[in-house]
Amino acid sequence: MTDSAHDSPAGDTEHNPPLERLTEEQFRHQMRQAAHLLSNGQGEDALPLLRRCHDLHPDDPDVLINLGGAYILAGRHRLAVPLLERASELDPDNPAVWSNLAAAYLGQIVLSTLTKQERALAAYRRVIELDAAYPNVHYNMGLIFIDRRDWDAAHAAFTLAIESNPHDGDAHAMRQRVEQLRDQPTSSPPVN
Repeated sequence: MTDSAHDSPAGDTEHNPPLERLTEEQFRHQMRQAAHLLSNGQGEDALPLLRRCHDLHPDDPDVLINLGGAYILAGRHRLAVPLLERASELDPDNPAVWSNLAAAYLGQIVLSTLTKQERALAAYRRVIELDAAYPNVHYNMGLIFIDRRDWDAAHAAFTLAIESNPHDGDAHAMRQRVEQLRDQPTSSPPVN
């Protein structure tokens, strides 16, 4: 055996077009499988597929968005942030990037800090610049404003959510709840 036999390893797809096609077919198949899992809320199950896709195409915005989304669904928001920030560099005009990035920045709202909320709101505002009717953005902003007890901002956000989707029962219910909270009198000190 000569040294030239070692120059082209079996895994080298650059010199093996059929293997390259197989790899791309596997990539597309795994992306479809992962998208199906994500649409069913199975982020943890999608992770192995998406990690393999990321190994093949580390700078593919769709891979980055889906892998980031899988981490978010799996409750691992911190791992989603660098992937989605990279996607925002590669595809800055894609509202899905910014919507997912906002969710990654925020994490679980009950555990979020003011800084996390500000970063999430900035990303949501970017989504609105790109597509004012993008699903759930105004609703999600309303939830942040509720957490801050900013009733007027929450009411405005849920109103915009309803304008974007008049059939959004959750947005109607939340706006009604915010109206009740906003209209409650603030407690004042007892009069002596």
